[in-house]
Amino acid sequence: MNIALIGATGFVGSAVLNELLQRGHRVTVLARNPAKLAAREGLKVVAGDAQDATQVANAVAGHDAVVSAYNPGWENPNIHDEFLKGTCSILDGTKQAGVRRFLMVGGAGSLFVAPGVQLVDTPQFPAEWKQGALAAREALNLIRNETALDWTFLSPPILLAPGERTGQYRLGADAPLMNGEVPGGISVADLAVAIVDELEHPRHVQKRFTVAS
Repeated sequence: MNIALIGATGFVGSAVLNELLQRGHRVTVLARNPAKLAAREGLKVVAGDAQDATQVANAVAGHDAVVSAYNPGWENPNIHDEFLKGTCSILDGTKQAGVRRFLMVGGAGSLFVAPGVQLVDTPQFPAEWKQGALAAREALNLIRNETALDWTFLSPPILLAPGERTGQYRLGADAPLMNGEVPGGISVADLAVAIVDELEHPRHVQKRFTVAS
């Protein structure tokens, strides 16, 4: 497939880029700084800003799907507002370009840990992640109203870390996957496997899902 990827230099995005290219897909990356991405077979890099819907539309036009792993940076003091602005621009640009298939990587904060209680609202949720998690929850609420897109929203598990690619994972829906009393986790490489699997064999169109090892 021809896949447009936004956020390819980030933690999740770089793993998704590797997985896509390893499987033989052609990938167009929208990047503010194309020099951060080395030339690779099947990769095209377009200079542009994800917060500009027109630039997004120009970059993603003609592709089979758009994957957004956009994140303005956890240390960015304006992460909440910039995450939402970027997400809205990416959604608008994707629709302007006429691409229907859209997969967004969000956060675990919007997963339900009890009836009516989302992880981000619990007292133990880390303060340093809260603004980004709140923005990702708002993004999920926005995307759920989209009717022009065949969207999918992936919430990673509570624990996401570097690690080897096993190709194995479990699927969940709106609650965190657990290992007994312990939160489930996954390597970023296996998260990327789940993302590309969903692109190749869609099972969660207009749904949110989560994964864990």
